Amino acid sequence: MSTYTNYYTIIIGIVILLLFFVAIWLLRKAKHTLPDELDLMEGHDFEYFCAELLARNGFQEVEVTKASGDYGIDILAQKDGVTYAIQCKCYSDPVGVKAVQEAYAGRDYYDRMVGAVLTNQYFTTPAVEAAKKLKILLWDRGYLEAMMEMEED
Repeated sequence: MSTYTNYYTIIIGIVILLLFFVAIWLLRKAKHTLPDELDLMEGHDFEYFCAELLARNGFQEVEVTKASGDYGIDILAQKDGVTYAIQCKCYSDPVGVKAVQEAYAGRDYYDRMVGAVLTNQYFTTPAVEAAKKLKILLWDRGYLEAMMEMEED
């Protein structure tokens, strides 16, 4: 074999190896992104999806509240002796302060220990600041993806 043939063999081997790693990276990335169907869900469908996801991730007594008169809370649940009042938001834009305020009011109305907002998106800076002050948990798209991944394991 000539020297050029050896170089070409090495280069082709490196390219194939790089393509292999890129393919693995793309498959993992695709696994960690939420399906488009989730982003297109109607509000009530998203609430039931989240309730089922919470139940599969160790939450108990998971209950979707009635559609109207829920005082801003969509799901009541408990885990490890801690009770939760959860506001769900299926939005196409970042979630603002109003959802945090609803979770705060609903947590007290339902006499729950923890209030949370669960969304398929992320939160605005004012929402994050309000949540810190009001002690409301913010469960964003990353948290939702992590819960979906945990149930696959």
